[in-house]
Amino acid sequence: MTRQATEMIDQKKAEAFAGQMFDTLNKGATVLMMSIGHKTGLFDTLSELPPSTSEQIALKAGLSERYVREWLGVMVTARIIEHDSNRGTYNLPPEHAGFLTHHSGPNNLARMAQLIPMLGDVEDRIVECFREGGGVSYSHFPHFHQIMAELSGSTFDATLIESTLPLVDGLIKRLNNGIDVSDIGCGAGHAINLMARAFPRSRFTGFDFSEEAVQSARNEAATQGLANARFEVRDVAALDSENQFDLITAFDAIHDQARPASVLEAVARALRDDGVFLMVDIAASSNVGENIDHPIGPWIYAVSCMHCMTVSLALNGEGLGAAWGEQRAREMLNEAGFTSVEVRRVEGDFLNNFYIARKR
Repeated sequence: MTRQATEMIDQKKAEAFAGQMFDTLNKGATVLMMSIGHKTGLFDTLSELPPSTSEQIALKAGLSERYVREWLGVMVTARIIEHDSNRGTYNLPPEHAGFLTHHSGPNNLARMAQLIPMLGDVEDRIVECFREGGGVSYSHFPHFHQIMAELSGSTFDATLIESTLPLVDGLIKRLNNGIDVSDIGCGAGHAINLMARAFPRSRFTGFDFSEEAVQSARNEAATQGLANARFEVRDVAALDSENQFDLITAFDAIHDQARPASVLEAVARALRDDGVFLMVDIAASSNVGENIDHPIGPWIYAVSCMHCMTVSLALNGEGLGAAWGEQRAREMLNEAGFTSVEVRRVEGDFLNNFYIARKR
């Protein structure tokens, strides 16, 4: 007999939990449809239309009416879109559009929804890892760099120059005067290219082990005519630079490294004595019990389990995971040689911590 079968069941607690699970299933289904709404442009179309029928919406979006009508059914029952039964019309309120359309910039949560169906593509491989150990390699996430470039690109555009870099006292002045900067795990390189354009006297280098991502970064730099930005395909754990950079950045790139401790040590070596390491990573506790009230705690752990952690384990890495937390981050930075570590937050950004680390 199971332990549960021998205990008295609190019926009200059981019924409340069943309701919670139905709500979870509904929200999971809604996330998949949010991703479709983003990819098909339906949220953008609805934001530009007055209350309209499914036929009018499909015509404007250039999509199949039958599929649009069923998708609208999800959005109405999820209370994302308003429906007038008498007129047969659908309306996306502006208060909702501000979190679902391309015009929302970094507030567009529909972009984040794309991660869930991407993770679904590797579910069977993850199940096998539960049984056999190991991990799922980057090659099984063909759309990862595209999705991450879209997610981070809008955030960089809105906040990097105006909000993030000024967190480091005196950094803007130094960038204007001209310093050497590196971004590790640069992905498609948009952060480097933004900084290179904003600070033409400084010199920028992006490192990433993805040839596809680095080529995208080079293409963007070439299109913008950025002579002060360059990119290298490099495993940053094996970075052999010493006293080369005045500023090194890492945007949500440390926690999924195979050897994060080695990466942080390499960063410390590559920095000049008066250099700064600006590390942006997930704002969470290293203790799961302290993340219970995190606004997107389940999302962080799920993405970690099915991407961040597993790609590290696939390389026989540490599998640090996205929820490594502030306590562990501080500890690892100290062990890497950073004697001064300050953690800052940006108003309105509940997802990230901004670590400002120095060697002295």
